[in-house]
Amino acid sequence: MKGVVEERAIVLGKYIVNTGATVRVCAKKYGISKSTVHKDVSQRLKSLDPQLYGKVKMVLEINKSERHIRGGLATKRKYKST
Repeated sequence: MKGVVEERAIVLGKYIVNTGATVRVCAKKYGISKSTVHKDVSQRLKSLDPQLYGKVKMVLEINKSERHIRGGLATKRKYKST
């Protein structure tokens, strides 16, 4: 998903809002780096589409508050399977 940066930022923002995806999941789906996704949705999107930026920011805050839980569950699965 390389191409016009402004279009990419809006596409990534809509994907995150619609699916509740993390930056990591979004990066994997579109084949770009996590830092690119983060820069697109946290900096570029702010000036392109402020309403979408607000929605994306809420989703990212929820993901950030839940990340310690996801990490603990991943560790639990890791040691359960061995």
